[in-house]
Order: sequence, then C-alpha cells, then structure tokens
Amino acid sequence: MNRYAVTLTEDERKDLCELLSKGKQNSQKILNALILLNCDKGEWNVNHSTNEEISRILNISMRKIDRVKKRFVEDGLEVALNGKKRNRIYTKKVDGDFEAHLVALSCSEPPEGFARWSLRLLADKVIELGYIESISHETIRHILKKRN
Repeated sequence: MNRYAVTLTEDERKDLCELLSKGKQNSQKILNALILLNCDKGEWNVNHSTNEEISRILNISMRKIDRVKKRFVEDGLEVALNGKKRNRIYTKKVDGDFEAHLVALSCSEPPEGFARWSLRLLADKVIELGYIESISHETIRHILKKRN
C-alpha cells in the first residue's frame, strides 16, 4: 500500500484547530481533521503520531487513515475533510404527464374482482396501458404518497 506524507502549512493547521474547537461539525469531518493533524510531518507539528497510535486512539481502521492521507495529498485539504463531490446524474423515469395519468387511474374504479387498487395492480395497469415501459410498485407508492 502506498504511503502518503502529510505536511500541513501553518494556516492549514490553524484552520483545522479552529474547526475542532468550534461548534457543531460532521463527525467524519472531525475525524478527518484529527487524522490530518496527528499525521502531519511538517515543521509546525511538535508531536507526530504513527498510524497505529492514531488508529488505536480514535478507534478507526488503518485503511481510513490511509484514505484520508491519500485524499489530502492528491486532492487537497477541502476534499480530505469533506470527501469528493458526487456528480452522478440520475435520469427521471417519471414526468408530470405520467403522474397525472397515474392519479386519474388510482381514482377510477378498480378492476373487476377487486375492492380497491393495489400498488401492484396500478403498476401492471400503467404498463398495460402503455404509459411507461416498466415501473415498480414502490415507485408508484412514492408518486402517490407525494400527491396525497
């Protein structure tokens, strides 16, 4: 496994210390800040700790320490504290037109032999009518719950 050397500047150390001393922060952000402060091999750090000591004291894995150090060296302080921003874009399967058809269908009379519409019946019926190619009953539940 690669070893990454963390060297913080005086300003970065000051920012991390302020982050730890101020009010409410995300617990993972605080852990990451503690890891960086203790792993620092710069001239501003008086007492450098080993990964084993940090792991034992903070009760975290060695792998987490290595990941935080790697993010700091490769991507910088902000990414090391907060993690990488996710940029995955999910395409929406359902639009307003489909929702309108679904609500109208759910308000109509249920099929013969049933007292009311079930989520699975609605899912099967909208596929049968050609409103959508495929959909789960759970998605139907989310749509109807949102429109309640």
